[in-house]
Amino acid sequence: MELKNICIEIDECIGIVTINRPEVRNALDWQTVRELAEVINSVEQNKKIKVVIFTGAGEKAFVAGADVAALKERTVLETYLNENQAILNQLAAMKKVTIAAINGVALGGGCELALACDLRIASDNVKLGQPELTLGILPGAGGTQRLSRLVGLGKAKELIFTGEIIDASEALRIGLVNKVVSKGEALQAAKEMAHKILLKGPTAVCFAKEVINLGINTDLNTGLYIERLAQTVLFSTEDRYEGLSAFLEKRSPDFKGR
Repeated sequence: MELKNICIEIDECIGIVTINRPEVRNALDWQTVRELAEVINSVEQNKKIKVVIFTGAGEKAFVAGADVAALKERTVLETYLNENQAILNQLAAMKKVTIAAINGVALGGGCELALACDLRIASDNVKLGQPELTLGILPGAGGTQRLSRLVGLGKAKELIFTGEIIDASEALRIGLVNKVVSKGEALQAAKEMAHKILLKGPTAVCFAKEVINLGINTDLNTGLYIERLAQTVLFSTEDRYEGLSAFLEKRSPDFKGR
């Protein structure tokens, strides 16, 4: 597919995906959503890319939300099939670590896109929220589920029921974002975090993400069992031997991902 609304850049081992519709605050129309699905699949398959950053073009918006005009024309069947939800599920299930560099407003579908990423870094000027109930609909691309898992049931209900738009400092306080930086520095901060992750054993990073994601949706004992199995597999890898040897020899490890 020819990409018109999304740009991909590779910076060393970091894939940078930019929603590029600044004239409409990077709103997600059907074309952009379908391109996003293509891009997620592409970066997942690209062996050179180890960490993926998602951001928006310009300084005003990460993603302002879905295209409201398109929502008005959507049929009941199209809503039930919910392409947006399926694509953000695909994003959330990626094996690679994903970071949202939130450089501007992230409302509705934009907030849901950020929620589907593993980590979120926000500029101090951003606004976030799920205002869908104002339109007589609800957050339908994962917002009702991922927001409650991230900030807790009560706070998620408050934000969704009231449609309140919060600033970056409040988002940090409630755990919606991991870090807040000065305006214009979200992408650079995301790159710096990505580089820290890249120093770790790649197989261990992949397993850790999967164990956390599986464990959060199960009971403690099952989660601990999954953790134990993953640790057992990691103890059979060359990277485990290299990591422990490097620590004892007081040098930086040279992980090979095997």
